[in-house]
Amino acid sequence: MAPDFSKIKTPCFVVDEDLLAANMEKMNIVQERTGCKILLALKGFSMFSTFGVLKKTLKGTCASSPHEARLGREEFGGELHSFAAAFSESDIRELLKYSDHIIFNSFAQWHRFKDLCLANERKLSFGIRVNPEYSEAPVPMYDPCARFSRLGTRRKYFEGESLDGITGLHFHTLCEQNSDAFARTLAAFEERFADIIPRLEWMNFGGGHHITRSDYDLDLLCDTLNGFKRRYPNIKSFYLEPGEAVALNTGYLVGSVLEIVNNDMDIAILDCSAAAHMPDVLEMPYRPNIIGAGQPDEFKHVYRLAGQSCLAGDVIGDYSFPEPLKVGDKLVFLDMGHYSMVKTNTFNGLQLPSIAKYNAKDGFTLVRSFGYEDFKNRLS
Repeated sequence: MAPDFSKIKTPCFVVDEDLLAANMEKMNIVQERTGCKILLALKGFSMFSTFGVLKKTLKGTCASSPHEARLGREEFGGELHSFAAAFSESDIRELLKYSDHIIFNSFAQWHRFKDLCLANERKLSFGIRVNPEYSEAPVPMYDPCARFSRLGTRRKYFEGESLDGITGLHFHTLCEQNSDAFARTLAAFEERFADIIPRLEWMNFGGGHHITRSDYDLDLLCDTLNGFKRRYPNIKSFYLEPGEAVALNTGYLVGSVLEIVNNDMDIAILDCSAAAHMPDVLEMPYRPNIIGAGQPDEFKHVYRLAGQSCLAGDVIGDYSFPEPLKVGDKLVFLDMGHYSMVKTNTFNGLQLPSIAKYNAKDGFTLVRSFGYEDFKNRLS
């Protein structure tokens, strides 16, 4: 049962720590059965006030920038793995302070920074991200193996390259997928890199594993990982880095109805915006579920829900409700813990949603609220 959101000042993100803990139970099953290490992908979920729940289970974090790396080191601990499509020299100098693994997108980047990396007084591991040239990603925008992709090194570019200083490989091809997609991807990866794998010490199988989804096949994931371990006993460490699965179905975005207009249909304007507060609704695109609402033909009263920004396309979707909406009604969007929170922006100077956490013992705790200075300090 969802918490009682009636007293929440909107807009506000709320993450349920009890649901996070339940997700961690599934993550721990995978770790115990396979010996792999699961990392939190900060790009998907960076609510560090909840890290106390997560770091009891997860072994560290993976970062896509020096800022994320610093956050992971200071607030989470454990292992820290860093990857980006390209690094500047200043990026590398910062990442060398925080990271345990740095993964390069190309041999050119590795060669550019190899001397700097190997001369660092902290002993790190270095790897290459590969493109296994196989993907089942359902949305082209999120397909890292699409034609002309900039992400990962194809097998043919390993020819003539020394692996001196490189101790592992990384691939990331999945997007909200089950373990059968991972099993097929791993087979394609092995077909192309079978001669490289025996020369390595660790493997990172990336993210997109929807481990905490109700229909996810944990047995197949564990069997697939354990089979790889048996085939390559030289690989001592295995990593997964799901971001979305960590916070899947744990978060809410609570908004209020500000106005209702009619233009051949009823349109409810909310204080939460697709453009500013949940941009994946437009980018993915997708239609988030709302507690108590249905498909447009499910209940009697149908509304198009939209944000208050000046973007004409700031539309969340069409929904139906058992009773008419009225100004002041609160709407609770589901599964807003991951990605939405890290992608918010202040387009039009819109108020950023507050951030709160909830658990059955303590109830609601307001973690952070935002105001004018947060908007102004992003500008000049």
